[in-house]
Amino acid sequence: MTSKAVNTGRRHLVIPDTQVKPDVNTDHLTWAGEYAVEMLPDVIVHIGDHWDLPSLSSYDKGKKSFEGRRYVNDIAAGNEAMDRFMEPIHREIKRRQKNKKKSWNPELHFCLGNHENRITRAVEDSAELESLMSFDDFNLKEHGFKVHDFLEPVVIDGVAYAHYFTSGVMGRPVSSAATMLNKKHQSTIMGHVQDRQIAYAKRADGTRITGIFAGIYYQHSESYLTPQTNTSTTWSGIWVLNEVQDGAFDELPVSINYLGRKYA
Repeated sequence: MTSKAVNTGRRHLVIPDTQVKPDVNTDHLTWAGEYAVEMLPDVIVHIGDHWDLPSLSSYDKGKKSFEGRRYVNDIAAGNEAMDRFMEPIHREIKRRQKNKKKSWNPELHFCLGNHENRITRAVEDSAELESLMSFDDFNLKEHGFKVHDFLEPVVIDGVAYAHYFTSGVMGRPVSSAATMLNKKHQSTIMGHVQDRQIAYAKRADGTRITGIFAGIYYQHSESYLTPQTNTSTTWSGIWVLNEVQDGAFDELPVSINYLGRKYA
């Protein structure tokens, strides 16, 4: 008697905010790419804020720290870091094709974050910039990513992804993972917040739903955070979601420290 195969769903790999800017260490992007090759996810989702774009920061404009920032350098830094992440993945895809091994071609999704959306704001404020900067400056399409607009949720296997989810008429980010579940009534994953949070619930039919604040994925400290909040209120790593089906999954957080020990 043979047992019937059980559909165990798909595997997702989730990369939270990477916030790349000139002169920051991006070794961890290579580590994430190597880990993707090891885990062979069906879907890879970057949650946004990969290009930090400090040259377009309205917060710093006019301050001494703003001087010398250049848009082209911001774009180049982010593109190079994305190349580092994708290089192991493209290498493995080609290796399998060459050796006639089982193919692996993961779906690639990128959710534009508020940092990438600085381009939209800059063009709206200064129309003469429209021909000089756009989302096409990112190397996402060259790598095969499907790009999703800022705050446009993308639902994959019943899990909704966006850079962040909103609450109330003002459209502010939800304040907790539990609130996100209560507002959206389905499994949801967002970035934007430095620390990680997880909340659980069930739908009326018993299906498990999970809300995740995914944290960050970078090594540098941010100048707008204090020495305490740069460490005590942040979590840096990536996520594997196993057996994703109809919004249910088993989550695995993978810390940047673990990846560094494994691949550095």
